[in-house]
Amino acid sequence: MGLGGSMDIREYVRLAKEDIKEQIRAIGRTPILSIITVGEDPASQAYVRGKKKDAAEVGIEARHIVFPANVSEEELLSSIKEQNNDPAVDGIIVQLPVPKQISEAKINQTISPEKDVDGFTPLSSFKPCTPKGIIDYLSFLHFDFEGKNAVVIGRSEIVGKPMAKMLLAKNMNVTVLHSKTKEEDKAFYLAHADLIVVATGRRNIVDSRYIFKESAYVIDVGINRDEANHLHGDCEPNLPVALQTPVPGGVGLLTRLALLTNLLEASKR
Repeated sequence: MGLGGSMDIREYVRLAKEDIKEQIRAIGRTPILSIITVGEDPASQAYVRGKKKDAAEVGIEARHIVFPANVSEEELLSSIKEQNNDPAVDGIIVQLPVPKQISEAKINQTISPEKDVDGFTPLSSFKPCTPKGIIDYLSFLHFDFEGKNAVVIGRSEIVGKPMAKMLLAKNMNVTVLHSKTKEEDKAFYLAHADLIVVATGRRNIVDSRYIFKESAYVIDVGINRDEANHLHGDCEPNLPVALQTPVPGGVGLLTRLALLTNLLEASKR
């Protein structure tokens, strides 16, 4: 099918960013995204650099608020409330992970649902970025959701569970597999799947041992680093399917794009 290479996702993201840039120009003001980080986690710093770069490309102002790793929960929550109450701020994200003295649940409860552009809070006005980015990309490819079989491997609160829910809303037959799923059941469901979304953080949990439909789409959400610090997905590369998203250069880009589209939506309200 030829749609599974990284160039295809990169081109899709490039075109989508151009569209977002035009829509922001039409709004007539600069949307503002507040990014809050705690500590100096290298992976978090890399993610934030990517988000700031994306924002600059489309005409969004990214305000980066940095706290030391020993910041108190009270001080962090107070900063979030300040951003909630600032009418100029359209969206707020707190880059995870945070140190153990800070409750992620309290962060999610404190961010205003109208500004939760990550889509993490229970009452958020927005869909979580990774599932949303995947759905938007599949829709762009004219993937036929209705009545087809989807397998989601992983049941996290920010990918697996919302992904399953959003695919159900597309009228797919959705099966969620997890660490307690029996191997023979996993093989059965994979063999019958039209869409496979893998989000476990375990390298090669889906590999060429399994039988797949030739027409299947495989969406690899996983990011795993080997001893040489090279990135790998949750799936063995080059599975015998119609489309497989690469790692890197795949779902990460779709997630970042969805953050921009959520912020654009927030800025129009």
